[in-house]
Amino acid sequence: MEISRWKAYSRRLASGRVARALAVVLVAVAGGWLGLALGASVETAVGPADIGMSLQPSWRGETVVDVRPLGTLDFNSHNGPIRLSLTIEAVHPDAAEQILQNPRWTVDLPRLIEDNVLDGLRRLVIRAVIFAVAAGFLAGLVVFRRVSTASWTGAVSLVLAGVIGCVSALTFNPRSVYEPRYTGLLTGVPSLVGSAESIVNRFSEYRGQLTKLLTNVSQLYEAGSTLPIFDPDPDMIRVLHVSDLHINPVGWSVIRSLKDQFKVDMIIDTGDISDHGTKAENEFVEEIGGLGVPYIYVRGNHDSMTTQRAVAKQKNAIVLDGGAATVKGLRVFGIGDPRFTPDKAVQLPNDSDQSLLNLGRTEAQRLAPPEWPRSPATSSADYIAADIAAVHDPTIGRGLSGRVALVLAGHVHARSTELLPTGTRLMIQGSTGGAGLRGLEHDEPTPLTASVLYFSKSTHRLQAWDDITVGGLGEQWIQCQRHIEPNPGRTISPEPGSVPSPVETITGSPSPTALASGANVPYASEVSDGRRHGTGHRP
Repeated sequence: MEISRWKAYSRRLASGRVARALAVVLVAVAGGWLGLALGASVETAVGPADIGMSLQPSWRGETVVDVRPLGTLDFNSHNGPIRLSLTIEAVHPDAAEQILQNPRWTVDLPRLIEDNVLDGLRRLVIRAVIFAVAAGFLAGLVVFRRVSTASWTGAVSLVLAGVIGCVSALTFNPRSVYEPRYTGLLTGVPSLVGSAESIVNRFSEYRGQLTKLLTNVSQLYEAGSTLPIFDPDPDMIRVLHVSDLHINPVGWSVIRSLKDQFKVDMIIDTGDISDHGTKAENEFVEEIGGLGVPYIYVRGNHDSMTTQRAVAKQKNAIVLDGGAATVKGLRVFGIGDPRFTPDKAVQLPNDSDQSLLNLGRTEAQRLAPPEWPRSPATSSADYIAADIAAVHDPTIGRGLSGRVALVLAGHVHARSTELLPTGTRLMIQGSTGGAGLRGLEHDEPTPLTASVLYFSKSTHRLQAWDDITVGGLGEQWIQCQRHIEPNPGRTISPEPGSVPSPVETITGSPSPTALASGANVPYASEVSDGRRHGTGHRP
């Protein structure tokens, strides 16, 4: 009988100890999980950015990089029941500029980022362990109301954190960076993920192959231009229309190849050469000086006045901002975009379509109707004679209808052309830079586009144009389609009620400072081969 009682007592005691041990473990797990969720986060500087790092309990081990609004990158980096999340909290332009000014930044930046990330991870792990143990102890104290038992829950939380850390470290999969899972706007662009060295190598290879492809196809296309439909006269004026480079260096490869193969006389850039208009981006425009042909530029809504001044300093560059210039016999009038989109702090009253259209109509009053007699070096004292108008937003261009035969624009990253009722042709370029980073927001990369325009030397009217389309990042294909202007000599009819009174014409040219700075120029200036007559000054 005594033996039976002893066995029953032993069973009750054992079951009580097991239950209490299970309770301690459950409370420790709950407390540790709560501590991780509330306190396992740090913010660390990684290169020019501030990165938030945090650990959260998860059924599957993973690393998530949040790059909103573009989307998220998800890596199956480990098997521990914990998720590492990285978010970009802020980017410091000044720090980025200092890094980019270092000639060894391509070598030093990856090492700096690696050191910064490891330092942040070390601090995150220490903070996670402290919060897990502290939360486990507090949870035990609240549930059991005994310091000794709470100490056990804290100790179990410490063991739990150690087990999770060991499992995560032992199951770490470095190859996961090659097999990411994308959600959001970056879906379908796995080629962007990898070591810095592999990305640079792939990018350089792509640029080299792209240049060869452009050269070969351009030569073949030029050889086929002897077909009776249209044969470009060697004496014709050839203009390369580009737009919206958005600091994509591949765009310069396209421009250089097309400039050489199509033997263009000048380049017209209808804006957004930059992306954020920062001083650090000014180095990108230095490619202009090496092109060897006049480069006419109008400011886009992503280009700041800092960007505009940087362009104006480049050899062969001609900045137009409410003024005109004559290059190779063609008179080009340009309007800089009134907005600066990256500056979110500025409320723009002129940001509506109607305001942009009104701006175009106001500027149109300064343009002489195309039927007025003119010569390359003359214009009206009150009106500007122009063969081409260059703007960034096509809405502004529509306001110039009836005052110029051809309006070139960009902005919308989609190529199109439209013959307006007045006879003015509005030609909208796509993005010569493949829309920059925005080109990766779709399932397929945005193609790079440009057009070669052929003008008669005698009439200054558009005769034909070639639309060139190149595959976006990671793709190597090119398409070139020729279009014939059906009625080059058509009459351009001013909008009703907008015809100015004829006045005496005069000859004149603005000061070099005015033209280089993009200031308003009230009459056409004479520019030939990138030089102003009489001054020898390169704009």
